[in-house]
Amino acid sequence: MRLRTFGGDPVQVSEVGLGCWQIGGDQWGPVSDADALGTLRAAVEAGTTFLDTADIYGGGRSEELIGRFRRERPGPLFIATKLGRSADPGWPDNFTPAVVRRHTEASLRRLGVDALDLTQLHCVPLEVLERGEVFDTLRQLRKEGKIRRFGASVESTAEAKAALKQEGLASLQVIFNIYRQTPATAFFDECRAKGVAVVVRLPLASGLLAGKYTKESTFAATDHRTYNRNGEKFNVGETFAGLPFEKGLELTEKLKTLLPPGYTLPLAALRWCLDFQAVSVIIPGGRNPAQARANAEASGVPPLPADCHEKLRRFYRDEVKPAVRGPD
Repeated sequence: MRLRTFGGDPVQVSEVGLGCWQIGGDQWGPVSDADALGTLRAAVEAGTTFLDTADIYGGGRSEELIGRFRRERPGPLFIATKLGRSADPGWPDNFTPAVVRRHTEASLRRLGVDALDLTQLHCVPLEVLERGEVFDTLRQLRKEGKIRRFGASVESTAEAKAALKQEGLASLQVIFNIYRQTPATAFFDECRAKGVAVVVRLPLASGLLAGKYTKESTFAATDHRTYNRNGEKFNVGETFAGLPFEKGLELTEKLKTLLPPGYTLPLAALRWCLDFQAVSVIIPGGRNPAQARANAEASGVPPLPADCHEKLRRFYRDEVKPAVRGPD
């Protein structure tokens, strides 16, 4: 597993991390404690040191499982969590100093740590990012030693640019994959100039770029992707890179013909993200040990050839982007 510096921070993290939404077991179908802990174990054994979670994943279950794993298997880990989307008390009160502090302290307890390596605002409204008061609270928590760094997980270019105006921002977590390429030209250069780490979520477009789905594929009743089969109920922000499911399948078949020999679709998709210098870490999710091990393999895959990158840029511009819904 190769390591990268975390933006302008001297700390190094594995370039392939583990997204821990799935092990919360609430919106990706059920995951047992044994499978969740096995997934964490497999990721770490493959060299992963970066784990990304949030206080709402499984109502805190994801954080609790990571805390349990830490106690059972001590070792160097960089744990990133998120706050801001809890239903208790909910928006807009989630962004008051008292509630941000309360949610931070709850994450500390669940993870079993004295300080959070990184806490991130979790896709909060643009107006909250622009007002900026919530960042003052995060700076105060950092001063008190409850958090070591703060960042923002965003869904749009406008949100990314608003967050980048804030002094002390350590990281931006963004949706970035072959089907969502805008960040590379919109703000990656600014991130590098400011020493802000880029954390890539949904590098496999919620599984679409794993290449295993067909028109007959079904999802568990609790899986958030279940509701995306009807275009009128499509959740743009978090599923299939903003693409309707069947359109995504069509594009994926075309995409396979653009890859050089020797690359499977999922490894090429993960490697594509890693080929951008602004990226510090990608966080593909995993629901079982096999997925965690397979994701980690991307660190050992050679960079994609320059001509392949050019083909994929044109493919996105001409065929993918016109079909993507929601904010860019």
